[in-house]
Amino acid sequence: MNTVLQLKNALLGGAYDDMLARLYGEAGVRAAAARCASLADTFAARFGAQRQVVLLSVPGRSELSGNHTDHNHGCVIAASIDLDMIAIASPREDGMICMESEGFPAETISLSPLPTPSDVVAGTSGALIAGMADGFAQSGLAYGGFDACATSDVLRGSGLSSSAAYEVMIGTIFNYLYCGGSVDAVTIAKLSQRAENQFFGKPCGLMDQTACAVGGMVAIDFAQPAEPVVEPIAFDMTGAGYALCIVDTGGNHADLTPDYAAIPAEMKAVAAALGCDVLRGADEAALIAAIPALRAQVGDRAVLRALHFMAENKRVELQAAALRAGDLDAYFAEVLSSGRSSFCYLQNVYTTANLREQGLSLALALAERVLGGKRAAWRVHGGGFAGTIQAYVPLSDVAEFCGTMEAVFGAGSCHVLHIRPVGAVKIA
Repeated sequence: MNTVLQLKNALLGGAYDDMLARLYGEAGVRAAAARCASLADTFAARFGAQRQVVLLSVPGRSELSGNHTDHNHGCVIAASIDLDMIAIASPREDGMICMESEGFPAETISLSPLPTPSDVVAGTSGALIAGMADGFAQSGLAYGGFDACATSDVLRGSGLSSSAAYEVMIGTIFNYLYCGGSVDAVTIAKLSQRAENQFFGKPCGLMDQTACAVGGMVAIDFAQPAEPVVEPIAFDMTGAGYALCIVDTGGNHADLTPDYAAIPAEMKAVAAALGCDVLRGADEAALIAAIPALRAQVGDRAVLRALHFMAENKRVELQAAALRAGDLDAYFAEVLSSGRSSFCYLQNVYTTANLREQGLSLALALAERVLGGKRAAWRVHGGGFAGTIQAYVPLSDVAEFCGTMEAVFGAGSCHVLHIRPVGAVKIA
């Protein structure tokens, strides 16, 4: 390891330009080097310029296919993006962790003894740190104390998984400080989900953590959630001439928990009526035959959401095959089909609790106005109800698309992203 001062000089001298180009593109190398060097200054001021350090990066992620399928053991396609969390970390021998993230209070955790879920405050970053340490310990993996400074441009509340990037970062710090980088990405993803479930208190699936840790485009099958099947998809969306645009409509996420929770609950109610725990185990023909009884038992919306799941799970397979074949027309057709299904059947584009606010519906209408008739596609992104839409925009149309969206939703609401080929990684 280098000292933090040596790291800064190497960054500004171009020693890591090749790695930075992989993560941020050739045009982003100098800005990335300056950002990392600035973080080195922060670490030096806080912990000392002679500390031996590593520099790490964990990307955010975007869901490309499989809207609300993972919680019923379905399939998804996800991708890491070129917004990330970076951290500079140095080991310490006293079993203490001090994690300082820009814009947030520092978290200090003692590993002796290891904290339990009852020792931490649920919903905090400290709970995630404790959960990752416990996960490494329970898995027989080496871990220990460290000091770290981090900064992130993964947008909070935008469906790009800032929390998953954080917990994967803690696992990546343990991995490179104490395990020699030997822990595979899927293991870190599983331990991250465990930390979020058991310590943070959020019953999330595994898609976000897997996409952040593994990187690139990945198809993930959650038929066996403890052992998800992760298959890379080699497709260069930027090379094909497209930007992945995320439009933040600025919707209010407050009081939407019942809307989000109702989706898996209603899907599982249909599954239970068909004798299964989750919809992945249900027979579609049996579902169709049971609709008359299901309408009275669980309601029409639950049936529609189950039908969305059945179609969406098949759609993921079709889209993965289209990408592997380089068939963008087929892929985009399924993106649009997914968006229609989410709007009509899954019904997660606006909340019925506030019909005046339909920012996602408006953004989708504007996307169709700009991109309709072109080789492009758009859909709701992530959980829905408020937040973001996703669009595949030809590079020649990005300025018009962003201009239209920002005129309505505000400056900076349209984020032009690119799919990053690398997941959690040591830069230096």
